Amino acid sequence: MATTLVWDYLNEYRDEREDILDAVETVFSSGRLVLGESVSSFEREFAEYHGTAHCVGVDNGTNAVALGLRALGVGPGDEVITVSNTAAPTVVAIDAVGATPVFVDVDESTYLMDTGQVADAITDRTRCLLPVHLYGQCVDMQPLRRLADTHGLVVLEDCAQAHGARAAGTVAGSMGDAAAFSFYPTKVLGAYGDGGAVLTGRDDVDAALRRLRYYGMEKTYYVVETPGHNSRLDEVQAEILRRKLVRLDDYIARRQAIADRYAAGLADSGLVLPTVADGNSHVYYLYVVRHPRRDDILEALAGHDIRLNVSYPWPVHTMKGFAHLGYGTGSLPVTERLSGEIFSLPMYPSLPADTQDRVIDALRSVLASL
Repeated sequence: MATTLVWDYLNEYRDEREDILDAVETVFSSGRLVLGESVSSFEREFAEYHGTAHCVGVDNGTNAVALGLRALGVGPGDEVITVSNTAAPTVVAIDAVGATPVFVDVDESTYLMDTGQVADAITDRTRCLLPVHLYGQCVDMQPLRRLADTHGLVVLEDCAQAHGARAAGTVAGSMGDAAAFSFYPTKVLGAYGDGGAVLTGRDDVDAALRRLRYYGMEKTYYVVETPGHNSRLDEVQAEILRRKLVRLDDYIARRQAIADRYAAGLADSGLVLPTVADGNSHVYYLYVVRHPRRDDILEALAGHDIRLNVSYPWPVHTMKGFAHLGYGTGSLPVTERLSGEIFSLPMYPSLPADTQDRVIDALRSVLASL
């Protein structure tokens, strides 16, 4: 019996192989391997999808956050308000620009930033609000925008897990001063390697990003305007992403259909299933469920050759690398409680129905035996 994994790209590759290999051939035949037509075309098309003025392709999602912060003027001495229930790169990027992450807790039902706690976290050092659109749905951006306007703050959306997600019809990535995306292969829009981008409607931020991703150079290769990085999106990955972008809405529809199937198959099973906030369109980057006996469930499922992931078992504020921030156990009670209960079911557009049925049947059997 084959092992069931939380994610697998091989079925998708078999279906799209001809287009993917044609994308590689297009780039290799173009005569331009770095910052060529594929990157510029993808930037234009990705910006158009989101209704924003600018997109700047970069090498990965972590640098998308870091360069987005730098382009917005965030640096040493500044504080950035975010959450601890996120992938560590969100916070690593804040640290990389010399700023200090300040954590607020998350909502018990959606696992997203509890925006009601943000006002009390603002100090005279706060420069940026960094909401994470986690697992595939959007944070409530309206109160954050009001706070930003009142206090003169910038807003950077972390959209690594929310390509195509919407709140009241507005797409993630178009609601802040800038938005960071990852195109890591597992993402809703995933490359065949690393990749990232930053969206912005601001001309000044766009210009800063283009300098920062290219050593800090602007008009000529030899003149550095502001020290920057080598953080360019690869031409091959950009061309692959162009081909996949036209299928993004179809990928999302398939993920939503898989989520509906889980909801029907696991109703009344004892699992807490995902909650979709009012007005949100969830794209289900992950299908995250919850149970107080999570570890027992995962161990039993392993006996069925089903290996599942936890996103995330260790909140960032509890990690050794961020102990200096001073968040002790109990400082973010909801985040800490969730970390011991949540786990992710297999979720990707090419997930076979019989594989999903196997997971549902095994889960129901394990839960009935607890």
